[in-house]
Amino acid sequence: MKVIAFNGSARKDGNTAILINQVFSELEKQDIETEMVQFSGQIIRGCIACYKCFENKDQRCNVKDDLVNDCIEKMLEADGIILASPTYFADVSSELKALIDRAGLVAKANGDMFKRKAGAAIVAVRRGGSIHAFDSMNHFFLISQMIIPGSSYWNMGFGLEKGDAEKDEEGLQTMKTLGRNMAWLLKKIQA
Repeated sequence: MKVIAFNGSARKDGNTAILINQVFSELEKQDIETEMVQFSGQIIRGCIACYKCFENKDQRCNVKDDLVNDCIEKMLEADGIILASPTYFADVSSELKALIDRAGLVAKANGDMFKRKAGAAIVAVRRGGSIHAFDSMNHFFLISQMIIPGSSYWNMGFGLEKGDAEKDEEGLQTMKTLGRNMAWLLKKIQA
């Protein structure tokens, strides 16, 4: 089994990655392979509404000048998908939103190709706006007919400066619980 995480942060190995790695540590204890794709330094275009994905039905976006098709391929290969983002003006980063829009449309064009995979959202936040960002990611999972594991709190960790999330004990515990619940769910789905 494998879980792929997409880190929508502009900061490589920042607070969002710290939270993802807490989930990964629990998944890896259950012999679940993990991989993180970090969007730091990447330019990812939004959906241009060409609808070629509905014509082509090839599980790919027709825009081919960025890493979205590689991400879609990784999503198809994985049993679980984590979307993670810092909170920018009470929402996800523009790069992660572009992935959601394009991968979501490609999935719809190809028979809901992510259905029944496990999906989890993770939010890094300084203070407010995290619930809206959390909802934005969960809406992708729900419309894709994916299954969302819960945790002991909403999947968020607090911090502003790089590394601050390591001081948020409740946030770190929430990620560990999420990792354990995601591992349990993946094993049930595979059974």
